[in-house]
Amino acid sequence: MFVWRKRASAVWLAANEAALREISGQRLAIISRPDRKAAIAEIAGSSQRDLEKIRSRFGGTIKKLPRDWLKEFSRSQKSEPVKIGNRLVIYRSVTSKNRSRNNSLLIPAGRAFGTGEHPTTAMSLRLLERCTRFWGAQAASLHSSAACRRRLFKEGSAGSRTQQAGSLRSPEKEWTLLDLGTGSGILALAAARFGAKRVIAIDDDPVAIATARENARRNKLDNIDFRVADLRRWPFPPRIEIITANLFSELLIEILPKLKRAQRLILSGILRDQEAQLVRALKRNGIVIVEMRRRGKWIAILASGVARPACAQHRTFCPMH
Repeated sequence: MFVWRKRASAVWLAANEAALREISGQRLAIISRPDRKAAIAEIAGSSQRDLEKIRSRFGGTIKKLPRDWLKEFSRSQKSEPVKIGNRLVIYRSVTSKNRSRNNSLLIPAGRAFGTGEHPTTAMSLRLLERCTRFWGAQAASLHSSAACRRRLFKEGSAGSRTQQAGSLRSPEKEWTLLDLGTGSGILALAAARFGAKRVIAIDDDPVAIATARENARRNKLDNIDFRVADLRRWPFPPRIEIITANLFSELLIEILPKLKRAQRLILSGILRDQEAQLVRALKRNGIVIVEMRRRGKWIAILASGVARPACAQHRTFCPMH
């Protein structure tokens, strides 16, 4: 493994981050500290030749990592668990609290993007949790709780809300998810934990897919189909309930005609200064924005595709509680 690294000012990053992300996708990491003006841009890869192209264009240095770099890096990382609603907790290491628990995921820091802490991943996870909260087998267990029954009774107490509560209760018996730019596989694994019958996870980086497969084995999840593919050429399935896409905005815009066949879209990896361009592209493709979240310089979008369910007509195609 090799890593390209460049110390850069905020001005340099503002001018070059979009171009770097277009080349490297989710492999780009920006490391900044409040007490320092300069940040560090890093891109890891297995091919030194590919990183040389980046260095020739943007400057910086390339370093070969030692064989045990991942073990040493993971050992040095201390992180609090990431809680996603009341249904999932993501850990970086095995503890007595998360061993063999069905509501947890173990995602060590690895060679692929996605441990649940980056804003794009965190926002996507929370949108996915809310969208699937009342679906399938998950819905049955949630509705059996007294607290949930009380909330639905309260929502349905007014005639105007009876239909809304009912629509939240109308989950797909079996739902599928397509995860684009899967990285570590964290969104795909979360979907499996949330009750998806089948998950397809795609990335164009073989290292990312190998890491994602290992994470699935580590968490004993076997209903995820991992594939190495170019999203521009890959034949999308004709019907899909949810598509999650954590990609750079240029690629998102290019493949929107394929994405709009899904009932629900969760889009992330978008910088704030790319928001207007993406919103225009969504409107051109008839995709309705339901919610937009912002965190730092990043945004995530929850949207309804062309094949949206009947409850979307009442703006209740996802529970917002």
